[in-house]
Parts: sequence; structure tokens; C-alpha cells
Amino acid sequence: MSSASIHAPADGAQTRAQVQDDSAAWSSFSAPASTVEFCTSWLAILCAQIDRVSGALIVLGPDPGGGFNAVAVWPDVSRNMQYLGSAAEKVLTERRGYVAHLAQGQAAGLASAHVGYPIEVAGVLHGAVVLDIGHSSEPDLQRALRLVHWGSAWLVDWFRQQQVAEQQQQAARFALASDIVATALQERRLGAASLAVANDLVVRLGCERVDVGFEQAGNVVVKAISHTATFDARSDFVRLIGEAMDEVLDLDMAMVYPPLDKDVVGGLAHAELSATRNDASLISVPLMDDGATVGVLTLERLRDKPFERADLELCKTLGLLLGPIFELKRQDERSLWQRARQRTREGAMALFGPRHPGLKLITLVSLTCVVLLSVVSMSYRVTSKTMIEGAVQRAIVSPFQGYVAESLVRAGDTVRMGQVMARLDTRELALERTRWASEFEQMQGRYRLATASLDRAAMLVAAAQSEQSRAQLALVEERLARATLTAPFDGIVVLGDLSQLLGSPVEQGKVLFEVAPLDAYRVVMNVDERDIAEVRVGQRGELALSGIPNELLPFTVHQITPISTPQDGSNHFRVEAQLDRASDRLRPGMEGIGKVAVGERKVIWIWTHSLVEWLRLWTWKWLR
Repeated sequence: MSSASIHAPADGAQTRAQVQDDSAAWSSFSAPASTVEFCTSWLAILCAQIDRVSGALIVLGPDPGGGFNAVAVWPDVSRNMQYLGSAAEKVLTERRGYVAHLAQGQAAGLASAHVGYPIEVAGVLHGAVVLDIGHSSEPDLQRALRLVHWGSAWLVDWFRQQQVAEQQQQAARFALASDIVATALQERRLGAASLAVANDLVVRLGCERVDVGFEQAGNVVVKAISHTATFDARSDFVRLIGEAMDEVLDLDMAMVYPPLDKDVVGGLAHAELSATRNDASLISVPLMDDGATVGVLTLERLRDKPFERADLELCKTLGLLLGPIFELKRQDERSLWQRARQRTREGAMALFGPRHPGLKLITLVSLTCVVLLSVVSMSYRVTSKTMIEGAVQRAIVSPFQGYVAESLVRAGDTVRMGQVMARLDTRELALERTRWASEFEQMQGRYRLATASLDRAAMLVAAAQSEQSRAQLALVEERLARATLTAPFDGIVVLGDLSQLLGSPVEQGKVLFEVAPLDAYRVVMNVDERDIAEVRVGQRGELALSGIPNELLPFTVHQITPISTPQDGSNHFRVEAQLDRASDRLRPGMEGIGKVAVGERKVIWIWTHSLVEWLRLWTWKWLR
């Protein structure tokens, strides 16, 4: 029997075993249950693709101590891979591919080597993979390093997926916390808000019951129980909940029962409450406001659904977010009720009691004034800030991004049509024009050369490049022509002074000057939205400018713009008017106060309508 026939069954068995190992590795790689399983299967697949690999490992980290630990070893988990530690440390330190040549082989050009490559995701080092490769040639080592580099993309993708999953979990927790906070803010009363939060948490966290209690005189009083409109505070069940909450208040820490860590002892009150609820799982977190515990939030689940550490962190976050909201609602309720009751009682005693005759006299005089003001009428005028603008106002903007070379006018100067106002630096444009002109000539030469050689493809390319150069040259010429800024018409410069900005850069489209004519003006009023309903086209008014306060200029409302703009904390509408009599002292940009007569009104209405309308709107908003 030949040697080949003797070893054939063994080789066949080895091949079948290798196929089974590869199949198992691919199966784990396609559906890994953990990072360790994914790295182990990936390493096995990688080593199967590279010749003469005698050992490999993957180290991941950093752990809380900042170290990196081996999570996958090939071919045998029990094999000691400490001899690859130096190579792994080198890769982690330098954060780049690494090849360490060892002893030379018997054949020329062959050597053993340790090959390593780092695993980085978005600049964050997650670990490294290191292989021990037997006697191989330099091209084989380079091929192995490339395979490790290409294959590491799977590890990078895995860690990126883990990061995305973690970010999604955090986003989901933040979204849930935001929704719970929104639920608490929707209710004005403390009791309704706490009950709404408890009901919402039952649904969102899959709890059997959620309780909310607040600190009062050193103890926690149960305020709300989910899906329970009313309850007897003296019942044993509510008492046990209060004692569990008192435990959190006394210890000033969150509590989970059964405890998450085996070495942590659960609270006695929580254990007693859990026993009465069929060994339910409990979690209680303090409601914090400015570092002080103002209440306690307790959640309950069935014993087969214990709380996890992620639930604890979420509940702690809710305690920090809900604490200030609940405390603010409680303070508002307490202060408003006490203040209103006290002030009402004191006012009634002072007004109708035997003392305080001065207050009674002041009240009588005030009522008399109110009656008189309710009868007397006077002209009501809408007052607003006013500005004089030119009937036509033209903006001179920077035609391109450049530098100010010369400024010939500034705000207040009178200009004539076509007068040069400023110039921009054209040195770079001149150089650019020379460059494109040279390139155009070069492309023309290429075109002629291609024509002479009858190379049609080169002719088309040269023609296209020549047209491109011609277009760029024309664009530069246009910019050079627009570098000189001129006045569009006779007028006055109302905005712009570049004399202090010579050599400074300007952006394309930046307004450098504004020019207005000297013989046509319009009045622009910014009328508050509370008064705009009283203003009509055709109404007359008067204008007093800050520059000429002794001269009142009459005007007539010409146009009301139905678009508001925010200004000084309120919305204003733009109202344009025409001057009935212009003054030669007017200049565009002058500001003052304008008043529009809108008719006769009661004096009390003129003085109080703004406050009354605000109160009416506020009442409708909150007491609807």
C-alpha cells in the first residue's frame, strides 16, 4: 500500500474538520451573540485566509483602568499568547500597522514575523489584532498585512454599530425623559401633574404601579398612585409605600430591590413592600431640586421583570428633571393660595372696618375719578417711532470678495450720477486676468497643434479648455470693470464710510453704501400690533423729528404693510405716509415721534385699554 493511500483518510478527515470549523466560524460571524463571539469567529476566518499563521489574538479596550485585554485567541483559547504582547503593545502605542521580522528561514528571503494592525473608529482606539506568521516571503507578509487591513473593516463596522446602538438607546432614554417632562408641564396643578407622570411611566416602562410622594415635615407623603384617582392615606398599603419612600429620604440615595449588586443589601422597608406585592421588583429614586430631596418616585414591576441598571439611570435622570418642576408647582400653589387669602382678608378689614379713614377717602376719590374719566372724551392718537427715508434708496454692494483700495465718499456726502464712490483692490484680478489670458493662448496653441496632427479627440479637449479659459477671462474682465463703485443717481450717501477700512476685506454682497435722493422722502412708522387695528389709510397725523423738534410736519397715511417684524420685545407693523409739507432741513435717516389721529375715545379707555386688553388675552390663554 502506497504512502499516499495511507495518509489519504487522515487528510480527508482533516479537511472535513477544517470545513466544519470554517462553517462554525462563518455561522458565528453572521449572527454573533456578543462582541467576544464576533471577534473569535472573525479571527478564525482571517487566519484561514492567511498562510502559515501559527497564532493570533485580538485585544480590546480600554477598560476602566485604561488597559487592553485579549478577547479572542486562535487557534486554541487555552494557548498562551503572551509572546505576542510586545507586538500588540507596539501597535496600540503607534496606532498603525506593524510588522516585526523574526528569525530568517532556511530558504533565502523567508522570515517569521509578527503582524499587527490597530482597530480605530472615528479616531478612537478600540484595540488591535496581532498574528504570528511563520517563514514567509516579503510579498506574503505584505499580503497578510493587507488582508488584516481589509478585514479590520468588519471590526470597525461592528464597533460602529455598537456605538450607534448605544447612541440610539441614549436618544431613546432622552426622548422618554423629555416626554415625561412634557407630561409634567402640561398640568398646572401638582396633583394632576404627578398623577399624569405616574400613569405615563406605567405605560412607558412596563410597570405595574408608579407612586409619587413629596417631603413634608421630614416625612414623605404619598401624593399620587398610578391609575388611582383617590386613595386612603391611612391604609396599610399606602403606609408601606410611604415607609419605603422615607427610606430613600433618610439614606438620600436611590434604591433597587432586589439589589443589582450581590454585595449590596436592600432596604428593609422595600423588602417588606415587595413581600406584600408577591415579591415584586421595586426601584425608588429621589426627586431632587437644587441638591435637596423634595420627593420620591417609586416604580413596581412583576418579579419576573426585574429592573436593570439602565432603568436605574433613567429613573435617576427623571428624578433630577422632575424634581424642580414638581417643587415649583408646589411652591406656586402654596404661595398663591396663602397670599390671596391673606391679602383679601386684610383688604376687606381695612376698607370696611372701623379704622383707616385715609384709605376710605382715597378709595372714594379714586371711584369719583374713574366715573369722570369714563364720561369725558378726547382725541386719541396712535404714537410710534418714525424715520425719514428717501423715496428711492439704492444700496451699493461689493460685487465680489476683495479688499477696499480707495474710498472717496462717506455718509452725509452729496454725490452726482456716475461719480466714483470707492474702488476695490484689483491687483489679484489683474494677475488672474494675466493667468487666464496666458492659459487661453496655451489652449489655442494646443488646439492648433491637434488640428495639425488631425487628432480629433485632442481638438475637442483643447477647444473645450480654450472656451473655459475664455469664459474665465471674460469673468475676470467683468469683475475688473465692476471694481469701481459709482453713484446710480444724484443724491446723498445715507450709509457707509470706508475711510477707516482701507485694505480691509469685504465679502461679496456686503452693503458698502446706501444712496437716497434729496428731493423725495417718505415717512416710515413702526406701529405696535396692539394699535395697528386703529390705523387706516388716509388718516392724518403730525411728526416731530429729533433734529428739528420745534417744527411739526403734517403727513397722511399712505400704506399699511400687513407684515409684522419683532422689535423691542413686541411686534410692529410698517406704516408709510407722505409728508403734506416737506422741509428743506430734512435728511434721510432722521428719526422722531409720529402721532396719527384715529378718533374720539373715552379718557379712561385711552389710559387703560392696553392693560385691559393684555389682561383679557392672558385670561383667555390660561383660563379657557
